[in-house]
Amino acid sequence: MWKLCKLLALFILATVGHWSVATLFSYWGLNVNFMLVFAIAFCTAARLEIGYPMAFVCGLFLDFFGTKLFGNNAFSFTAAACIVYALRERIDFSGFLPQMVTVFMLTCMVGVINSLLLIHFTSSSLWPGTGSLVGGALIGAFLAPIVFAIVHWIWAGLSAEEHL
Repeated sequence: MWKLCKLLALFILATVGHWSVATLFSYWGLNVNFMLVFAIAFCTAARLEIGYPMAFVCGLFLDFFGTKLFGNNAFSFTAAACIVYALRERIDFSGFLPQMVTVFMLTCMVGVINSLLLIHFTSSSLWPGTGSLVGGALIGAFLAPIVFAIVHWIWAGLSAEEHL
């Protein structure tokens, strides 16, 4: 029960953080995807049995409140989770540089995937702009060490038997 409470607390923290960061940086025209940063951080801390569903739920949460194609964030967040789990055996995510580079690259990748999905399924495009995407990816990369530290601190409090 305690592990589910921590999981719910992390998700609520991610949603409040996403709302705060997205609102703050929207004044400068930056598209910061804080939920993706959280999903990446969670995938580096949790086993894949819970990381994939959490990335999917984070994307689905954004899909419910978005005006674009429904399901595109859920798909692209799950694809990002696949990449994180493929890299987790090869990269030590305890350092700031791997965290920042991974978040930057995956944020750019998710932006491109979402645009390609829109083009394919709706025959239209909604590109936020290269400056907005790259600027938001940079902000997300700079926030990544803080998010990774919080997620690992909360999730590492579970004993080995309690991890999902």
